[in-house]
Amino acid sequence: MPRIPLQTVESAPQESQAFAAKALANNGFLPNLIGVLANAPVALETYVTVSGINARASLTLAEREVVQLTAAALHGCDFCLSGHTAIVAKKAELDAVTALNLQRGQPTGDARLDAVQTFTKEVIATRGATSDAALAAFRAAGYNDQQALEVVLGVSLATLCNFANNLAKPEINPELLPFSPGVFQA
Repeated sequence: MPRIPLQTVESAPQESQAFAAKALANNGFLPNLIGVLANAPVALETYVTVSGINARASLTLAEREVVQLTAAALHGCDFCLSGHTAIVAKKAELDAVTALNLQRGQPTGDARLDAVQTFTKEVIATRGATSDAALAAFRAAGYNDQQALEVVLGVSLATLCNFANNLAKPEINPELLPFSPGVFQA
């Protein structure tokens, strides 16, 4: 049972209802993260706004999802691990072995994705105060300063979601259970 109530489109505060309705329409179900964030309309609006901005980043969908999965693994958020594994498998078109490795916080064998994963881990571990060597390694993998800052953007989005889920402890939606840690298989 969640520690913070899961709102529906109908039960959410009025300021959250349009965001919740759009999430329901986009997904075919209301992700429990949205049900949690709907309790605080400004938190839900921040999530929707920052998600939209993050989607415009120069990092590819797969690279952005590496950031999300890496943060979720480090922050212990099984809900986000499930949701982002679903995105990786369905939309980012990464193979199941790569998705499972990302979910487990392990290297993928793809040099560019592994560079994003390693840099994301460094950003989180150092709270952004990465070493010169870590930034140089990210750049040597073919990334630029804009993309380094886009990793920070992705981490900020992930932190909101991971921490909200860790606080509220919602169940993983049935639609996401096949992608959850311990269930998803390569």
